[in-house]
Amino acid sequence: MMKILNTLNGLKEEFEPRNGKNVGMFVCGPTVYDYSHVGHARTYIIFDVIAKYLRYKGYKVKFVMNITDIDDKIIQRANEGGKTWKEIAELYERAFMEDIKNLGIDSVDKFAKATEHIKEIIKQAETLIEKGYAYKTKYGVYFDISKFEDYGKLAKRTLEQAEDAIPRIDEAADKRNKGDFALWRFSESEEPSWESLWGLGRPGWHIEDTAISEKYLGQQYEIHCGSQDLIFPHHEAEIAQQEAASGKKPFVKYWLHSGFVIINGQKMSKSLKNFITIRDLLKEYTPEAIRFMTLSAYYRSPIDYKDDLIKQSEAGIQRIRELINKLELIKKSDLKEKNVEIDEIIKKTKIEFEAKMDDDFNTPEAMAILFNFIRAMNGFIDNQKLDRKSAEKTLNFFKKINEVLGIIPENEFEIPEEVFNLAENREKLRKEKAWLEADKVRDQIQSLGYSIEDTPYGPLVHTLSPTNSKQ
Repeated sequence: MMKILNTLNGLKEEFEPRNGKNVGMFVCGPTVYDYSHVGHARTYIIFDVIAKYLRYKGYKVKFVMNITDIDDKIIQRANEGGKTWKEIAELYERAFMEDIKNLGIDSVDKFAKATEHIKEIIKQAETLIEKGYAYKTKYGVYFDISKFEDYGKLAKRTLEQAEDAIPRIDEAADKRNKGDFALWRFSESEEPSWESLWGLGRPGWHIEDTAISEKYLGQQYEIHCGSQDLIFPHHEAEIAQQEAASGKKPFVKYWLHSGFVIINGQKMSKSLKNFITIRDLLKEYTPEAIRFMTLSAYYRSPIDYKDDLIKQSEAGIQRIRELINKLELIKKSDLKEKNVEIDEIIKKTKIEFEAKMDDDFNTPEAMAILFNFIRAMNGFIDNQKLDRKSAEKTLNFFKKINEVLGIIPENEFEIPEEVFNLAENREKLRKEKAWLEADKVRDQIQSLGYSIEDTPYGPLVHTLSPTNSKQ
């Protein structure tokens, strides 16, 4: 039985989709005015893993992510750089798509840009006006939070506290309530704009998400994801918009929020200019190490980013890689079959792994189960208890688990021809019992950044530096 901690009520609830095995899932995507950083990576990696795990469990997941490609921040960046807003949005959207591809984030079914859903946005704003939840001012169309009695239920704030809300860069003087947020903002001269019943303008920030999610997932769906800083006012506004427009509650059944990445005691963010971009981190470390680092912490807890943490993650990836290499070597060997009950061990590990993941996607404990299995397999290898069949079954198990976690490198690092030839020469010298010469060759291999391990199944070459594994 899978249980999910729901931000809406603070309870860990049994996961029960509305319609059998069908699951609608939405995550708030980036505002594309700059390169994405490690904090963004953390959010998108964990929800990538959650979507993949749901599919692993047999659910039919439809996963949608919006892209905010029109916003004050985009316009400001364009003005600063002498470019059009569209050039800025397209530049950083391409960069974002490259980054998430490089991180192995491939579970999203639909990326939906705000500017491609203006019709849906306008329609929802019109509905809210017709139902008395929105009003027009000289600055735009605003949602009246005093008309929605449940406003604040996600963030556990009263309506009076909601008055403290500061929507994204919106200081319109003629709003009814300080916390009222824009559904449609009238454009100033030379700003990007679209036609509407109220005049030329552009969407507010919150409404693009509900207009997009309604189009692809319906007026109600299962899971909405995002970082904790979006709970209020962004996700609160989404609930108000959708439930007011449709009259159906709850808009989303389960709300999931990821914790922050902390650096030097502060949340990593663009506004504080204390961020490390995804692409810069990928120059130093493997995508698998970044995923490993993310999954080593419970998704709702903060991650205190330090260089040592990512280095430890890279070392963890190296341990997995080394075991995979040994299993591949055993699979090619001609050893006699051993009496190891590998099926029972794999079955037990699978049950324990799923139990942890079923408990609100507890990836750190699930990873601990996986590393217990790795230690057991290494013990079998050291004692020459694994045969070809067992190695193949273990490899297949790892492949299945990796469809969820994405922490096992798809391709082994390529051994340079020079190192490969040295390893072959050393093995020949060892067979000839020319130990001194063999040791000299080993030193040569190490000077090139590699080590060699002698196993009962043959020699294995390893990279000494984790970053070499990217090559």
